[in-house]
Amino acid sequence: MAFAETLTRLRREKGLSQEQLADLTDVSRQAVGKWEAGQNMPDLPRLIALADLFGVSLDALVRPETAFGAPPSETAPALTEQMDGADDTNGAREPAPGAVRIEARGKAFSLPSGSAVAVLPGYEYKSKRMLFGLPLVHINVGYGPRGAKGIFAVGDYAVGVVAVGGFSAGLIGIGGLSVGLLAIGGVAVGGLALGGLAVGGIALGACAVGRYAFGVAAVASQAAVGVSALAPVSAGFNEDARFVLTESSTLRDVAGYLRAACPDMPRAVRWLLTLGQG
Repeated sequence: MAFAETLTRLRREKGLSQEQLADLTDVSRQAVGKWEAGQNMPDLPRLIALADLFGVSLDALVRPETAFGAPPSETAPALTEQMDGADDTNGAREPAPGAVRIEARGKAFSLPSGSAVAVLPGYEYKSKRMLFGLPLVHINVGYGPRGAKGIFAVGDYAVGVVAVGGFSAGLIGIGGLSVGLLAIGGVAVGGLALGGLAVGGIALGACAVGRYAFGVAAVASQAAVGVSALAPVSAGFNEDARFVLTESSTLRDVAGYLRAACPDMPRAVRWLLTLGQG
């Protein structure tokens, strides 16, 4: 029995339409139709998802004859014939006789029949509920570069309203490199940026650059506070600072100086200046 026939039988036994199966595997109904027509094969992650969905082993799904005791050599040509109809996305050669081709993440592999395949662990969840054309939640974590895109997105690189990842871009971005209205990360770029290197309207970090900057080294177009501060209104230990800090200087002294020197200071900055004053 070919994979296409097995998939059709399992789908019908579970009472699913092609469209419902497509939704569960995150593909189009046309893709499911091609699987069942024997014109194409799912990639490895979706084969695993199908096996889990129907409660069968991967071997029983793609090589159903082996589940009934037939030797691999008898079933491999049938599976190879099914695999040969799949699109070869990276120009891989056709598998040799007695071998099968597996496609995963846009790459094709030819393996001898009966070979063991190690699948790197990972986790991906994408909610069916959509908002503005994006999944409400998309989480994609594990080995290798994994991307996530959604209202709330978590991945090695993430894009969303709230994005968490090695690289993140969103209204709120949290990650090694983050970009957003509120950005928190090793390198942060945003309206309010907090990080080792922070660039933004309001920047707080070891090295801070912005309209208002607070950090060890702070450079700003309006006001800067830091060990070394450079701005029209600045408070720091360096001689170029307009307000030179001393051991007797307090945060209250700095806040009073900045408020007096920058009467148009945004409320957010004024609020930051109240922190730690007791």
